[in-house]
Amino acid sequence: MAVTTGTQHVGIANLPNQRHRIVSRKGANFTVMVVGESGLGKTTFVNTLFTTLLREYKKPEHRFQKQLERTVQIDVVRAEIEEKGFNVRLTVIDTPGFGDYVNNQDCWVPIVEFLDEQHHGYMTGEGKAHRKGADDLRVHVCLYFIQPTGHTLKPLDIEVMKQLGTRVNLIPVIAKADTITPADLLTFKDRIRDVISAHNINVYSPPAHSDDEDSARRNASILSAMPFSVIASETDVVVDGQKVRGRQYLWGVAEVENENHCDFKKLRNLLVRTHMHDLISSTEENHYENYRINRLTSEGRSDDDPAVRARKGLEAKMKEEEDALRKRFTEQVRMEENRFRQWEQRLIAERDRLNKDLESQHRQVKVMEEEIEEYISQRKK
Repeated sequence: MAVTTGTQHVGIANLPNQRHRIVSRKGANFTVMVVGESGLGKTTFVNTLFTTLLREYKKPEHRFQKQLERTVQIDVVRAEIEEKGFNVRLTVIDTPGFGDYVNNQDCWVPIVEFLDEQHHGYMTGEGKAHRKGADDLRVHVCLYFIQPTGHTLKPLDIEVMKQLGTRVNLIPVIAKADTITPADLLTFKDRIRDVISAHNINVYSPPAHSDDEDSARRNASILSAMPFSVIASETDVVVDGQKVRGRQYLWGVAEVENENHCDFKKLRNLLVRTHMHDLISSTEENHYENYRINRLTSEGRSDDDPAVRARKGLEAKMKEEEDALRKRFTEQVRMEENRFRQWEQRLIAERDRLNKDLESQHRQVKVMEEEIEEYISQRKK
């Protein structure tokens, strides 16, 4: 039951502003992984997305190599992006060498292991006395680049996306959308959606519930565009006397931010402007939590484990206190409601009494009017 404070304001409505100031001061960590075969423009896309040539300024800080029948590298590149006083500590994880071999069996294993290792490292760090300064490389979103063949997903794409979709917010991206006709692109998108549905591949979906019509309309537009078709370019071209980011061809210009040419703008809005917070929070609340539960269960740490028991005990105590507060609050509300009902009943009884008195007065007035009329009529006779 909602209880309002009437015309008095206690300051609760300022909490969103407080949260905004805290986030603005601390900034945010945002980790993006790009996966796809070589030659699909993954690095160019990232440079276009964040308008910073990351590779030009920084070499990979970390390089992980997993040796199977071939080598798949995992490069970690970092950058600080500032806009209007808000800092985003961006981490881009690239996977050069993925899918570049004739036999690509299990080529996704290093990527899956990397994702799991980041969750494990974070979970281990939570148990340490000093947790500040820990390197958190949990991936918030994985952009999976698909070749613009116009046919359908390859078996390699299906298998890798199934593996990644259970561990990270997965977003399929059709690379080099300017190499396929608009009609073929729409057909290609439908085929990809059909395959994703048929194989139960988990892809990122914006929250279903929106606070306003604009958010609901925006989410619907995003869902209808997925998988996103993108064009990437690090150079500007001139169109109608204005510089735009795009690619120059003999037949014209393919513009990066023209929604009639590709979905780059919609994908950028999703990643940066509208759903960055949801990507970060869903990683924490869903993917990391699922990994933690599965890991503890596989290690045999059940409810009998001291650490688990201590945590459950704390949670139970907090729940008990919360229930007690809720019960006390409910009781106070119930008492106030009873007082209100009694007061309302007294008002109703007083109203009925006054109505009866008023009716009695009306009857007396009517009787007197009849007596007066009778008296006047007798005088006239």
